[in-house]
Amino acid sequence: MTLNSDRAHPVAPERASSRAAEPTATAQPPTDPVNLPTGPLPVAERKRLDKKRLRVLLAGSVGQFIEFYDFSLYGLSALTLATLFFPSDNPAVGLLSTFAAFGVAFFIRPLGGLFFGAIGDRYGRRPVLYITLLTIGIATAGIGLLPTYAQIGIAAPILLVLCRLLQGFSAGGESVGAPAFVFEHAPKHRRGLWLNITLAATALPSVIGGALILALSQSLPADAFEGWGWRVPFLLALPLAAFGLWIRSRTDESEAFKEVQAEQQQTERQTPIRDAFRENWLKMLQVIMVMGLTAMGFYFLSGYFVSYVQTAGDLSRESSLLANAAAMLLYALLLPVGGMIGDRVGRKPMLIAGAAVIALLAVPAFMLVTSGSLPLAILGQFLFVGAVCVYGGGCYTFFVEIFTTRTRFTSAAVSYNVGYAIFGGTAPFIGTWLVETTGFGASPGVYMAAAAAIVFLVLVLTRIPETHPLKRKPLTGVVR
Repeated sequence: MTLNSDRAHPVAPERASSRAAEPTATAQPPTDPVNLPTGPLPVAERKRLDKKRLRVLLAGSVGQFIEFYDFSLYGLSALTLATLFFPSDNPAVGLLSTFAAFGVAFFIRPLGGLFFGAIGDRYGRRPVLYITLLTIGIATAGIGLLPTYAQIGIAAPILLVLCRLLQGFSAGGESVGAPAFVFEHAPKHRRGLWLNITLAATALPSVIGGALILALSQSLPADAFEGWGWRVPFLLALPLAAFGLWIRSRTDESEAFKEVQAEQQQTERQTPIRDAFRENWLKMLQVIMVMGLTAMGFYFLSGYFVSYVQTAGDLSRESSLLANAAAMLLYALLLPVGGMIGDRVGRKPMLIAGAAVIALLAVPAFMLVTSGSLPLAILGQFLFVGAVCVYGGGCYTFFVEIFTTRTRFTSAAVSYNVGYAIFGGTAPFIGTWLVETTGFGASPGVYMAAAAAIVFLVLVLTRIPETHPLKRKPLTGVVR
């Protein structure tokens, strides 16, 4: 029988007898249940396979960078967008309105995950990755072309929200499609490293985008920047999307998906949405909880800290962009290290340790961020990044590894995006509201610490499984 599908099938009698009659036939190389093949191969074949896998890693990482460059520009430009699209006598009200529109994109992400997940599980990961990248490129460039409130009135913020909805719908597929695609090609003992390299690419857009905005704001007069300079980073989305599509055109579907697809075509069993909810509802709830915490941490870093450092820490836009760029660069460097450690010790120990560290460091980190000192603000963000990357050493592989190939895309996309919608999309809004309501600059850190403590207790006291194929105990229910 074949060992690389999600379910074993009995060998046909005639094939069995044939094998019995030819005991000296060449044995097939041992295979991996998710990524084929991993057994002894000729040197030339191994080099070809390694080249193919690395191309997938590049395609996943580049695509994630482009997708989340587009998605993160909104948070980086929040104060400018608040002035141009949500004018108000009270700047806090305008910023709250801007972050409300930021959150809207997250609440449509689960629908995007459901839509693209079903397509990805039925027809393949690659078609989804083409559509999502093209869609978000168009939506982001659209923001760069929008007239402002002063030009067309209330229609301006409405159009901005529509563009954000399109971005969110697209990100609902991309955010899981690329990790699932890379996961199914990655060597079994390197999944954590490969997945975290792919996800680390989502941090670099904040560095590049922040540097671009900083350069434009420094080189242009204030009226020129608010008139047209802020649009330049958004308009770059289209050529970046075209480049990403070219990279992805040079990849193939994984052997694991091809086998499952062939099996489904034979049995006419292609109901990914129904199967995902019927078979994986408990695992999906676990993913929502696990990924919700990292969603809060990531979007505090990438979507909130730039404006937070200015409003609660009284630093300039240039200083806040510099501090955040340094923090996101550190995130991109540390996250793969967390993945490597997770490959050695397992996913669950990283989750437990990460939740504990976040609970302990969140409040001190946020107090440093709002200290009014640039070096201390950078130090606070570095502490927070370190804690989040420990947790990321387990969570970013866990959320795709817990599901089988047949329903992986749908199950992971829905649960991941629900977690990000509830906890990530609301983080900047809640953070801004807490500071305005309490007058305590580090109050978002208290919120983050409380969430981490709850997740820590869930991880310790409930049966969230170890998903690492080389670390988990038998009969955990995690089927590869």
